[in-house]
Amino acid sequence: MPRVAQFGMALGALGAVLTFMGLFPGVTGLDPAIGIGVVQIFTILIGFTLLILGALIYVKFTFYAFHPANLAQQIGIRLALTGLLFAAITGLADIFGFGSNIRDAGADPVFGFLQALGLIGSFVISSVGVLIYAMTGQFDQEQ
Repeated sequence: MPRVAQFGMALGALGAVLTFMGLFPGVTGLDPAIGIGVVQIFTILIGFTLLILGALIYVKFTFYAFHPANLAQQIGIRLALTGLLFAAITGLADIFGFGSNIRDAGADPVFGFLQALGLIGSFVISSVGVLIYAMTGQFDQEQ
């Protein structure tokens, strides 16, 4: 099982790098444009999704490899995945047309204050879900 935990660590590290590249595109050598674009939003969302999934895989196969998830851990998993869903909804709200910034057909999408607040709040919810999953299980005493 240590190989699966290492895969979770690698997945989480890849997610952290992608999130960092989405937030700060200048580190890749590209000239950052004014505002935030669709590719940046997708990169941030994919990176954070990989980060959360990597964290869940790492915790599962490091601490609870041979134990089924109890109710509190299942709630933590669902909370983490719900946070990811809310992050995708708030991050892509103006692109899909149901956000607070109405755009014209030729205009670039705007990443507003409410979207940023919703995205950060969703990330916090996902992180709390991972913490609940990690803290509420029973460790194996025989290792």
